[in-house]
Amino acid sequence: MIGMTSSDHVDCGCSDFSRSRRTLLGGAAALGASLTVHGWSRPGVASAATVGEHDSVVVVLSLRGGSDGLSLVVPHGDPAYSAARPRIAIPPEQLLVADPMFGLHPGFAPLLPLWRSGNFAAVHAVGLPMPNRSHFQAMELIEDANPGSAERRGWINRLIGGLAGDDPVEGVQLGVGSVSTALFGPEASLALSSLSSLELPGQGTGLEAATRSSLAQTWLVEDGPLGSGARTALDVTSRLSYLAAPPTSPPPTPYPRGEIGTSLSECARLIRAQVGAAVVSVEHGSWDMHTSVGLAPAGRMRAMVDELAGAIAAFFTDLGELADSVTLVTISEFGRRVAENGTSGLDHGYGNCMLTIGAGVRGGRYVAEWPGLGQAQLIDDDLAVTVDYRSVLSEVVRARFPAVSRPTVFPGFVAEDVGVML
Repeated sequence: MIGMTSSDHVDCGCSDFSRSRRTLLGGAAALGASLTVHGWSRPGVASAATVGEHDSVVVVLSLRGGSDGLSLVVPHGDPAYSAARPRIAIPPEQLLVADPMFGLHPGFAPLLPLWRSGNFAAVHAVGLPMPNRSHFQAMELIEDANPGSAERRGWINRLIGGLAGDDPVEGVQLGVGSVSTALFGPEASLALSSLSSLELPGQGTGLEAATRSSLAQTWLVEDGPLGSGARTALDVTSRLSYLAAPPTSPPPTPYPRGEIGTSLSECARLIRAQVGAAVVSVEHGSWDMHTSVGLAPAGRMRAMVDELAGAIAAFFTDLGELADSVTLVTISEFGRRVAENGTSGLDHGYGNCMLTIGAGVRGGRYVAEWPGLGQAQLIDDDLAVTVDYRSVLSEVVRARFPAVSRPTVFPGFVAEDVGVML
């Protein structure tokens, strides 16, 4: 057990950030501009008989751009924190559920009920085994989770390969119409820019049946991943096209406007439909704040945290009784520098925090083997990493998918007991 103590989307100006949001299709077949069914060597089409309801669903929320863990979960008890950030440090009296060392950013107020009910925990000083401040490289390392391997396969793809079902809906990317590195691999997965893309061209015009017939004839006997992917896409759009229609009633709690509110709203609809989704990947960006982070009452960081917390709170309310089967975990490619820069911003760093929320979480607490922020304790001016991020993900996999082999999901890695999951 590790020791514990109890927006608007703005693209980064970094030269490699836009490239890191690349499309890795590698043999995928796309039907329409925003639906991708991906798989390297899909031998056949999953039938409805293989689709089951999973007892657990994990939502992986990627905070793209490198979120500042020191702003999200503030180490106010470390005197070096405020000294390093004279203009942007959050005063202790503004923090939520503070203990002698840590406190939550005030924008997390919508999530306080989850914290107090024991369903929300934060793990600090977490990250990659070695520093990497390139968005492109760090994202790929985080999402491959298999350092040193030449195989292009993500950890979520390995995870869904260990599930009992055989359907691309088990692994879904929402909000982006191409698979992320984490989902890339031989197991078929589904990438949707929105649920409205779960239909073929011609829907509602009387041409959908003709389009489907034409595509089926074209790809029915086609060998290889393109034919297999196209046939699977035809099957998925046939089974799930009803999800493309707008919802018939508003959610019980309004979602904030913005990409994360939209994505988590659609994630809740997908989970409530109980069509076999087991792992859903969602992105929220950009957290790459090189300038003007702002003070807690206002500014870019406050707007991002407000949007994030409001969307997560609405999501768990929207799930209703199914919230008891859903776990959300956040991840980001790296943290930020301890010291603010000359433009009241934060440059690329190393150590970060991860949030775990929902079913199976041992919450209402901060989990950390805190290295300290003194100059002698830093790694090249950055927060040191004392917990490999794979240990957190490994605990989530163990708790939510106990039948899946964790050594298969995280090859060659021996996880540490973090203690964040039941």
